[in-house]
Amino acid sequence: MATAHPMLPDATHDEFAEQCFVRDLKVYLTEQIEPFHRKVAEVRDPGSQSNARVEAVYEALHAEPAFRAWASLRRTSQDMLWHAVGASVARQSEVLAGKAAVAEPKGSVKLDPHFVAPAYLADRDVHLMPGGYALDDAGIDQGAIMDRGGAVYMLGRNGGQMNDVRGHTVLSHLFARFPNFEPTRILELGCGIGASAVPVALAFPDAEVHAIDVGASVLRYAHARAEHLGAVIHFSQDDAEHTRFADASFDLVFSCVLMHETSEAAMSQIIAESLRLLRPGGVAIHLEVPQRYAELDLWGRIRGQIEMDYNNEPAWKAAISVDFDALMRAAGFADVEIGFQDATSTPMRGEGGFSDRSRGVFRSWFVASGRRF
Repeated sequence: MATAHPMLPDATHDEFAEQCFVRDLKVYLTEQIEPFHRKVAEVRDPGSQSNARVEAVYEALHAEPAFRAWASLRRTSQDMLWHAVGASVARQSEVLAGKAAVAEPKGSVKLDPHFVAPAYLADRDVHLMPGGYALDDAGIDQGAIMDRGGAVYMLGRNGGQMNDVRGHTVLSHLFARFPNFEPTRILELGCGIGASAVPVALAFPDAEVHAIDVGASVLRYAHARAEHLGAVIHFSQDDAEHTRFADASFDLVFSCVLMHETSEAAMSQIIAESLRLLRPGGVAIHLEVPQRYAELDLWGRIRGQIEMDYNNEPAWKAAISVDFDALMRAAGFADVEIGFQDATSTPMRGEGGFSDRSRGVFRSWFVASGRRF
């Protein structure tokens, strides 16, 4: 299994040290400081999980200078991450552009100069990444920043520098639920830099694989990245709510942590769109963060609010609260299952690993899947 790839931005000794410092600062704020604020919250309202009380405790915490300092440092550490990675990418921009000029590409990338990104992506920098997903820098730098930054942001827990565990986990879920399924045409909605699309494409080398996202720079980079990894993928700039593909175009449609970057209304539409795109017998798999709001304790719910307010994740609560089973059935899916798929880098047919119980963040992913009949 690859541990890196030629398109991944390098780091000098000092750049690597800076990126490691940011990573360690994030770990320190989470593992050493956050438990203190959790205890403060629980003392203020022991045992309560009602939405009103969550909001009241969250507001009360902001009256504490220590909490405001910690929350500010969390946001600052995210700004530091993008600054450190962005400076490193800028230094080697020309080198990366040269690598991206693949002589005889097997896949493709199709961009739309008139494309308008949905407002929920265009009006904010998701994860505080300057420019967000939709930025077109006329090159590939934004994609490179997203790739290297994602590995640091995930602290290496999502497949190291490949950041591809979610794609492998989609495969594991497919193999667990539909072990004999062999798709010939596949689509990923909201592919980013293609980290999840690549393992799926490599698992089905005879299939025609497509992947869409909103950002031109991200897609240029994703295409070059896939080519260097030997994955044949056709990338295009499109909106997951209303794609330009014809009805019944695919056997498998999937997404990886797309929903919490959208909106509550968009989630319903994306699921309906995934049904429209499927051929009879086709499968849709939507993977999301492994938390369900109803099952979270007081601090877990406050933590979600922190993500919304301090990390530009406004749809976080909606994504972990929405009833995906009801949404998929309302869209017309059959054989619907929701649950948690064990995270893996080595999916195998017949392995299982799908249940109604989460093993925790980065060890499981929430999955909703169904078929079109």
